[in-house]
Amino acid sequence: MIKEIDSESLHDRLDRGDDLMLVDIRTPGEVAQGKIPGSMELPMHLIPLRLSELPKDKDVILYCRSGARSYQACAYLIQQGHARVLNLRGGIIAWARHGYQIDWPGA
Repeated sequence: MIKEIDSESLHDRLDRGDDLMLVDIRTPGEVAQGKIPGSMELPMHLIPLRLSELPKDKDVILYCRSGARSYQACAYLIQQGHARVLNLRGGIIAWARHGYQIDWPGA
């Protein structure tokens, strides 16, 4: 089963300074349209090649545009032995709807 986190809970955890890794799995073109502050960029197709960059000892929260691709990526990571992965429900769309900060790379 894939664990999910909503935008409000993620925002609270980031405000508290929780030890987690936030990973944006969208394409570079999508990331250029804005990303959640503090997130690492790791396009979905590169996850198998860069698995070693994702820690197993803290929560790794994945997000995409709507939450569908990141849900699939979470399932893949769980199959690879990463137990502490969560999907951001609704993706960056839900994050933006709540009015939370978005960084504009290159701006």
